[in-house]
Amino acid sequence: MECVSVELASRAYPIHIGPGLLDRVDLIRPYLKQARVAVVCNTTVAALYLGRFAASLRAAGIAVVEIVLPDGEAYKNWETLNLVFDTLLRERCERSTTLIALGGGVIGDMTGFAAACYQRGTPFIQIPTTLLSQVDSSVGGKTAINHPAGKNMIGAFYQPRLVLADTDVLKSLPDRELRSGLVEVIKYGLIRDLAFFEWLEENVERVLARDTAALEYAIGLSCRHKAEVVAADEHEHGERALLNLGHTFGHAIETGMGYGEWLHGEAVAAGTMMAAELSRMRGWLGVDEVARIERLFVRAGVPVKGPAMATGKYVELMRHDKKVQDGRLRLILLRRIGEAVIDDASSVVQIAEAIDIRIG
Repeated sequence: MECVSVELASRAYPIHIGPGLLDRVDLIRPYLKQARVAVVCNTTVAALYLGRFAASLRAAGIAVVEIVLPDGEAYKNWETLNLVFDTLLRERCERSTTLIALGGGVIGDMTGFAAACYQRGTPFIQIPTTLLSQVDSSVGGKTAINHPAGKNMIGAFYQPRLVLADTDVLKSLPDRELRSGLVEVIKYGLIRDLAFFEWLEENVERVLARDTAALEYAIGLSCRHKAEVVAADEHEHGERALLNLGHTFGHAIETGMGYGEWLHGEAVAAGTMMAAELSRMRGWLGVDEVARIERLFVRAGVPVKGPAMATGKYVELMRHDKKVQDGRLRLILLRRIGEAVIDDASSVVQIAEAIDIRIG
């Protein structure tokens, strides 16, 4: 088991990474304020893991409230969030009752947001069950729900007490979900670690084949990068924004196509290629570097072109992004592979041209 720490002074917390962690109640118990938890998951994860996980907790003398939500990005909204609150209130859960998110990014985001809001704040723990959530969304305290006008527009920064990333659960992850999560792994190489990007060029097929050593290395290094960035800039005033490479374009795809039609990583992959084209137009990336990024995404099995929405619709949806500041789009671009930059000087014309190049 590997342990990565997110250093946030008195709110620091560990990320445990390795096999068999779903059964390690001993890792969870020290972080509980009372011997009662509410476990939130979706119908898919419930069928696979909820019974086993809840039984382990109960065998250790911990009472469990089970909350099972519908599965999918389309349900990441107020209506579904209220199902969590309804159960917490009906079961008379207290401020000291820990919420445990057992699932992917949607469940993690919604559980964290519920924890931030319920009785003005209850503790919560992340147990991510997808590659994407293990390397990205479970770490750093971003919690949110979607709005029809924009992804993750309503939420809070609220840190978990603990993250348990059990690599064994990735064995049941559908191939499409694994590929989607790999995009966020590749992102760390693109924005701050050329050597990691080069490692992925050599080992991407091992990760896709779920080679244990390759997966654990990729997850561990991704979490270390995320932990460093979050510790330096918890509320995204500067460096943390670099983690959003491809996300402003990608969120426009997710919102425009309808939540759930494109997986998050798929949309971010296409969005990253748009950002790469814009970086080339700004004189930073060369044509060969853009092609190099594209080759790795192709090998990862994710889209390198976005859906054929009107360019104007892309731009309009991007204007609703959280990273708009003083009416200007703040995009994350690449000076080179391994170095990202925050850019607010690209014109709408340039942005539209980059989108046009990468519309499928």
